[in-house]
Amino acid sequence: MRAWRAGEHPGELRLVDEHAPVPASHEVSVSVEACGVCRTDLHVIDQELPVHRPGVVPGHQVVGTVARAGAEVHHLRPGDRVGVAWLHQTCGQCSWCRTGRENLCPDSRYTGWDVDGGFSEYVTAPAAYVYPLPDEADAPATAPLLCAGIIGYRALTRANLPPGGNLGIYGFGSSAHITAQIAIASGARVFAMTRGEANRDLARHLGATFVTDATGAPSEPLDAAIVFAPAGELVPVALSATTRGGTVVLAGIHMSDVPVLDYHHHLFNERDLRTVTANTRADGAALLRLAAALRITPTVTTYPLDQAPDALEELRSGRASGSLVLVPG
Repeated sequence: MRAWRAGEHPGELRLVDEHAPVPASHEVSVSVEACGVCRTDLHVIDQELPVHRPGVVPGHQVVGTVARAGAEVHHLRPGDRVGVAWLHQTCGQCSWCRTGRENLCPDSRYTGWDVDGGFSEYVTAPAAYVYPLPDEADAPATAPLLCAGIIGYRALTRANLPPGGNLGIYGFGSSAHITAQIAIASGARVFAMTRGEANRDLARHLGATFVTDATGAPSEPLDAAIVFAPAGELVPVALSATTRGGTVVLAGIHMSDVPVLDYHHHLFNERDLRTVTANTRADGAALLRLAAALRITPTVTTYPLDQAPDALEELRSGRASGSLVLVPG
């Protein structure tokens, strides 16, 4: 099978041809139909996140078909459509796992970081951590939901947005443009602050009330804001734009340094500053149900698997709009 592996040095990616992985007894092997390209993949390849597995295959937004099932797997069989997401496995025994907060498990492992992911023709995953998908699911359109959608959903649930409230979105990439659709469908007004005219055009197309550049001021005070861009300098900007009692959520796994905050200007009047750390399987199941009910449709640009470096460069440069998806062919 063909697969892309991270190189020894930051930014390196090499195409290899090797044997397809064999699933363990509790795993399934999945024939990849599509794999979304996430900014976290860039953080792994560029070593902005610490290296967990040298030469790992990135990719954690996989839609595919079960090719083989391990001996202990009884609820999935070859031919079933499934999704493989960021959360690969947790211990199941710590206090966080036992209280429904498995995203905080100290021993959690992640697809495309700790174990090989979906920039490949095949990937293995524990059967208990994959998501059953309908046979009719469109692979490229579904793939971004498996991280961009899930993380955006969790960020939105942590934003304490009141009904019909004003939601600020900083950065309008893959996760943000999915989250905006969910928020607008729920009655919120979305204010998009983002770099790149293509991203601003997409925000307008999806129904944003107000659109400006990344550091611009929204036209009205925000009840809540989500910072999707991995830019620490946007944190005080978002807090300044948020009204009394508002909440700012930081949705990324990696962020540049946050400037010093002024307590009275940025945090006083009961403003909350919160983060998102991975997701639970319940988050993923809830997002997939919601996306189907609301007919959430990511804006997708597909690339052949062989052109993974081109897709990553589009994302790295800021030229990308919507979601980028690799398709083996």
